[in-house]
Amino acid sequence: MKKYLLYLSMALVAMMVSSCGGKKGVFTPTSSGRAYEILVVVNPQLWEAPAGRALFDVLDTDVPGLPQSERSFRIMYTDPRNYDTTLKLIRNIIIVDVQDIYTKATFKYARDVYAAPQLILTIQAPNDAEFEKFVTDNKQTIIDFFTRAEMNRQISQLEKKHNDYVSTKVNSIFDSDIWVPAELTNAKEGENFFWAGTNTATADQNMVIYSYPYTDKDTFTKEYFVHKRDSVMKANIPGSKEGMYMMTDSLRTDVRPINVQGDYTLEARGLWRMKNDFMGGPFVSHTRLDKANNRIITAEVFVYSPDKMKRNLIRMMEASLYTLKLPNEKAQTEIPLGVTKEADKK
Repeated sequence: MKKYLLYLSMALVAMMVSSCGGKKGVFTPTSSGRAYEILVVVNPQLWEAPAGRALFDVLDTDVPGLPQSERSFRIMYTDPRNYDTTLKLIRNIIIVDVQDIYTKATFKYARDVYAAPQLILTIQAPNDAEFEKFVTDNKQTIIDFFTRAEMNRQISQLEKKHNDYVSTKVNSIFDSDIWVPAELTNAKEGENFFWAGTNTATADQNMVIYSYPYTDKDTFTKEYFVHKRDSVMKANIPGSKEGMYMMTDSLRTDVRPINVQGDYTLEARGLWRMKNDFMGGPFVSHTRLDKANNRIITAEVFVYSPDKMKRNLIRMMEASLYTLKLPNEKAQTEIPLGVTKEADKK
């Protein structure tokens, strides 16, 4: 009996060690919390001071490219003294660490410390003023860090389960691959064009991919992108009646260069609307150069959900864009987070 109890105790200790490790083990608990929900662990006095308000304002920023105001994250906060076992299971955590032992402000992050999947971003600074300046200057880095973390979780799900029919069609038409949710069961093929969607009255999810010859660097401008997008959508995405077709709201469309698969990519996000109709919604696209075939490939996701908030829906679909694999490329299963792990710093 004593030997059994000894073995049982050893098993329990091993279970606890596995649960608390930096990598997910057999007994690591599943993280809690909803997508784009962040817990900030911070001293209440600092949280209410200008330094804390600066961090709150960063996290409370509107998501770009949506027809209505939607915050980037759902924000919760707790005093470090109340940062207990339950709260440590939340999937996205920011720890505010302001002490005079530090010489400068910096980021560090850890993955799957108490649960999985989980990311904990610690922001260190020597004083409140340095902290306030640092988070303000690095606003986009903080937003991108957690946005990419959530998209990586979606990519992980897509790797396990995606629409094989869409992947097969994209491969046959473009010699490429892309992972989209299995729910996109409707499809349409055009000239150097392919669409897949759910075709539902609400929470409608769509992906399009099209290609055209590469001519010069002016291809990667907002003006050229909008012109090309409008011509492609007019030919391939008609409305319910004659004279109706999808078009771009150019005034509410922004572009920026990003890195995908190590290559230059033009990201565009904004609003689409149906000409001579009242339909519309947000879209995000990636335009890339297929060097092997000297052509441009644009992959885009757009949603139509007039009666619901659209932040999570469009972001969930946006993750698919990062899975686009051009000829001779390997599948990208994780987007770089933009912050170096403390253990990886030289």
